[in-house]
Formats: sequence, C-alpha cells, structure tokens
Amino acid sequence: MTSTDAPAIHAGGKSLASYLEIWRAAHPGRESLAGVVTAVAEAGAAIAHIILRGPLMGAMGVEIGQANVDGDKQRRLDMLADGAMVSALRRSSTAYYASEEEESILTLHAGGELAVAVDPLDGSSNIDANISIGTIFSVFPASPAGATASFFRPGSEQLAAGYIIYGPHTALLFTLGEGVAHFVLDPESNEFRLIAEGLRIQPSTREYAINASNYRHWTPPIRTFMDDCVAGAGGPRGKDFNMRWVASLVAETHRIFMRGGVFLYPGDQRPGYEHGRLRLLYEANPIALLVEQAGGAATDGYGRILDRTASALHQRTALIFGSSEKVARITSYFTDSTFERARSPLFGERGLFHA
Repeated sequence: MTSTDAPAIHAGGKSLASYLEIWRAAHPGRESLAGVVTAVAEAGAAIAHIILRGPLMGAMGVEIGQANVDGDKQRRLDMLADGAMVSALRRSSTAYYASEEEESILTLHAGGELAVAVDPLDGSSNIDANISIGTIFSVFPASPAGATASFFRPGSEQLAAGYIIYGPHTALLFTLGEGVAHFVLDPESNEFRLIAEGLRIQPSTREYAINASNYRHWTPPIRTFMDDCVAGAGGPRGKDFNMRWVASLVAETHRIFMRGGVFLYPGDQRPGYEHGRLRLLYEANPIALLVEQAGGAATDGYGRILDRTASALHQRTALIFGSSEKVARITSYFTDSTFERARSPLFGERGLFHA
C-alpha cells in the first residue's frame, strides 16, 4: 500500500469498464476520453499476453535492423506494441497519434476529438532480461488547427495520462485529472480491476534512482546532490540514502508510486545529452501529470515540466520527479548560489551547503 497523506482507498476489484462508466456518466462529454482509456487498456492487455509468453514467441528483444527517428534500434516487440496501440485506438475517437516508433504524427480519424501520444514499449532494452517494461500514454484534446497544434502545447493541458507496467503482474495507473487510480490485469478474466484510487506519493524519502556511471559527465548541481547523498549520515544531509536503477522509466515510476523516492535523468556534458534524453511529449509529460496528481513534483531542474511546450515531436528533456520534498531540494542545487564545490575523497568532488 502506498504511503499517503490520506490513505488510498482499496476498492474491491471494480472492473475498468465499470469505473469508466461511472466516471463517464457523472458529466456529459466524457465518452471519447473514456473510450481512449479503454482502447489503451485493451492494447496493454494484448501486449501483456505477448510478453507473458516470453521466448515462446521468439526473440522479442532482437533488433530488427532499423532505427526509429531518434536513432534508437527498434526491437520486434517495439513494433508489435506500436501496432497493437494503433489498432486499438482506431476504434476510439482518436484524431491524431504520436509515437516513439513513428517518424511523424498519424491521423487515425480526421473528425476525432482527441490526440494520443504513446511510448508503446518503454525499457525495451530490458526485454530479454525479463525486467519490467511498460507503455506510457498521454491524451490531449485535438486542436481545430490540426495535428501539430494538438500536441505542441503545455503539458498542463493534458486531459489524461498513465502507464502500463508489465512485470510480475500487469498494472495500469492513470489519471483523468482527478487523482491517480491503480488497476491490475486479472489473468483469468483478462480485465483490469481496481486496486486503489487516490494514490499519493510519499512526500519525503531516502531513496533515489540515477545512473551513477554517468557521474563524470554530470553538471555541477547534479554532482553536488549526489556527493551529498553518498556522504550519508556523515555528510551535509546528515542521513543515509539508498540508490536504485532499473533503466526502465515505467519501472522506476512504479516503484516511486508504491514506496516513494526520486528519479533523475539530467542533461549532461556529452554531445546530444545537453538537454536530457527522455522525450517530453510521450514520456516526461504523462509521468509529470501522474506525479503531480499524486502530490509529487516533476522538473527539468529549472522549471516545472508541465509548463513546457514541445516544439518537436521527439523533443528531448531532462527529467527529475518523485517525492515533493526531494524534488524541491534538487531544484535548489540548480538555483541556489550558496552551493560550493570542494574536493571529496569519494568521487573527487563533493558539495557543501552553507545555510
């Protein structure tokens, strides 16, 4: 159970269909959004079935000899997941579809009401290692001005967002702008059933997730934060911390929802990494909306993710999110001039905070 300011409500296994019907009936004009969430869930259930069979389906993690528009090698399961999502969303009121696996925005229904951005298979490099992977989705209203205008707008204008995690069980977490609901796929009925709603992220934590192998490339604010955490109880923070790193954004996010923590994928000094590597439109935006709906925070180090407007379909961004107190602390490393640098026996440098 998630640690909360107000405990999450465990709701006895209500089906996703029943949940969405109650939500849809509460106000007019909700049919299309409920239909999109239903379609995403149907695609997720199909993807989960493929993943469940693992190597029985062949080498799903094998690179298929081509790269997506960002140069990342596509794997067989990437393309199967993308196809499942497109097929499902064609049965909804989706006008425009943006995907990590597509070079441009697809028009599914010219008169549709919604625009859906998807990372069909986050963490695909972990497929053959049997590590949790997932699907991330974001929903905007379709703009009368067309496909580009539908997506190139502040992340705060999202109508819904969520992710599906394919792990020991398949879970769906999403928000319709009224808090975060947690569903689990029942393998017997193939239905998503409600586990809890009103999830809240633990406000403070001693756990963080970052790829420490990139330490030498980080900018001073991130090095300072990490040095102070690694120094533990004897350092300026005065307490010990634990580090986690799965290299799957959905897996990292789910852990934070279940027990708190903070995730960092900053920009760094390598060519092509200056602005981060995660995609603003279909990774950072939906995760940021979910996190804020659960009382957490999401930033690029300098400002709120949801205040940013994408200017390119596959635009990259730095992303730091999770427990609100920790995110605020990390932001201060970027903005507070009282941080200084000094030599450290651990990583060669460390940060000292002067009150």
